[in-house]
Amino acid sequence: MMELKDKKVILGITGSIAAYKSAYLIRMLVKAGAEVKVIMTSSATTFITPLTISTLSKNSVFSEIQNESEWNNHVELGLWADILVIAPLTAATLSKMSTGHCDNMLMATYLSAKCPVVVAPAMDLDMWKHPSTHENIEKIKSYGNLIIPVGYGELASGLRGAGRMAEPEEIRNYIVKYFSSKKELAGKKAIVTAGPTYEPIDPVRFIGNRSTGKMGIAIAEALSDKGAEVELILGPSHLSSNAKGVRTTRVETADQMYERANQVFPNCSIAIMAAAVADYRPMEVAHQKIKKGNSDLVIPLERTKDIAAFFGQKKRKDQFLVGFALETNNELENAKSKLRKKNLDLIVLNSLRDPGAGFRHNTNKVTIVSEIEVREFPLKSKKEVALDIVNEIIKRTK
Repeated sequence: MMELKDKKVILGITGSIAAYKSAYLIRMLVKAGAEVKVIMTSSATTFITPLTISTLSKNSVFSEIQNESEWNNHVELGLWADILVIAPLTAATLSKMSTGHCDNMLMATYLSAKCPVVVAPAMDLDMWKHPSTHENIEKIKSYGNLIIPVGYGELASGLRGAGRMAEPEEIRNYIVKYFSSKKELAGKKAIVTAGPTYEPIDPVRFIGNRSTGKMGIAIAEALSDKGAEVELILGPSHLSSNAKGVRTTRVETADQMYERANQVFPNCSIAIMAAAVADYRPMEVAHQKIKKGNSDLVIPLERTKDIAAFFGQKKRKDQFLVGFALETNNELENAKSKLRKKNLDLIVLNSLRDPGAGFRHNTNKVTIVSEIEVREFPLKSKKEVALDIVNEIIKRTK
């Protein structure tokens, strides 16, 4: 049975005695139907030859960004893959992943990759137990990377304990399970609003906020990973999504965000209103830059459309609507009130009082609130938070 048919896998091999297991892993992945391309660090080639790896993978092995005849495009390689697996992962490469230290082809591809990253650590007992190792593991987990636990047994040093790389069968099964669990939303259409809106005062100035859109983008990608066809309606942001199942429409103002969302809402099953839409806009927009005068400037404001509340009034029984609440006081009470007023199915509560949560962070700490349940989650990477939110939606729409 070809459980990984047509899946594109990059396997990164680093300098560990466990590199010999990678040969077995490649064979298993190819038998399961995957196309496997391998990147080896220079130290990995001292444990197993590129010729062996190339023969098993049926592809040339990448090692250097540049060789005598060509430049290997790590960006294209990172975009090509459905998953990047690093097995074995040494302490040295783990440290580079945690700091972004880029000195080889594998690290350049890792930093460019838009696909999920799975690692299988391999190191000696004392190295695995060292506090810096566990700090680095937690750090790369916060980036959204997935960790296959180490095994317990005899190690290359002769010691016995934790640190063995997971067996090739375990890694293969992990990858198969990962892909098989991703498609619960196949055939569903979803929209996600994300980022801020900018409400112009004049051609130069605007009313806006500090949202970057990171959380909404992560949610759109998590929905896509689960098989949904996603439209991301993204306000002004320097960020973007390259996920294959995410179509992005860029907007500036609350009105533009509403207009686009209203066009696609009737055909969607899931709508997640993660954007930090400006609540007010100037009643009149100056056509020329407003000059500084000798007196104070007063700008009359009017309410923008509450997009989540509007869709709450329109939604059908077969549509699932999620809103966000960013609060600074009476957080849970305010979130529950918004849930009812806007006729939402779920509301995701952030508090600006939680360190590491809210705008501009790579992490978030949320509470997911429904009419019947309140679920608090610890501080996690925004990718992990997005997966928690999407899993809640799946659970409630089965």
